Amino acid sequence: MLNDDQLLRYSRQIMLPQLDVSGQQALLDASVLVIGAGGLGCPAALYLAASGVGKLLVNDFDDVELSNLQRQIAHTESDVASSKVESLKCSLQAINSSIEVESIGFRLNEAELCKRVRQVDVVLDCSDNFETRHLINKVCVVARKPLVSGAAIGFDGQVAVFDSRDESAPCYRCLYPDVLEANVSCAENGVLSPVVGVVGAMQALEAIKLIAGVGVSLTGVLLIFDALKADWRRLKLNKDTKCPVCAEELL
Repeated sequence: MLNDDQLLRYSRQIMLPQLDVSGQQALLDASVLVIGAGGLGCPAALYLAASGVGKLLVNDFDDVELSNLQRQIAHTESDVASSKVESLKCSLQAINSSIEVESIGFRLNEAELCKRVRQVDVVLDCSDNFETRHLINKVCVVARKPLVSGAAIGFDGQVAVFDSRDESAPCYRCLYPDVLEANVSCAENGVLSPVVGVVGAMQALEAIKLIAGVGVSLTGVLLIFDALKADWRRLKLNKDTKCPVCAEELL
């Protein structure tokens, strides 16, 4: 049961009839793994913490650099050269000291990632390379955990939900079948800072919807954001029946 402080803190969410007390309690009881403490992971994790998700696991193995501060809003000038996950953990607990935050400051291999994914309700892919994204997708499919994927480059962003609990839903490999695809990073191509904020906030929103069971998730949909035109496009994604990760005979 929510205590008086929680009822006051989350009152603006509890007022929403779709969420109500039961939805807020679901958030408080939930755990989310955020992979990446950078441009996407910072806003996503900050909103999850503020919204009352009870436990956040944050994984990143980089240190804060001066060039990160343009878009990675949980880090400050005093955090430069320190661990991103520890910096983000401090920011999250400053917003909401009542939640649990676990920082994982090393690269997770497949076995370690499997262990972590099985511990949580939802996984947020806020990473910045295709190799990591494909590994996260594979592990989430095997563990039957919903994956909220985000990406941003230049003036463009995209968000999708891949939920292997739905047998008809595609996975990330269905969308991007080439695992050897060349990485496209903001370090090489640039990115406008609010774009990652928009995408990260959308990832947090989709995670909250999945946990609280409200609205319609982006499962089977790719949402594409064009910042220059302030335009959203919605593309339906189909499951690849021969996908080497999520084909029925493999599950």
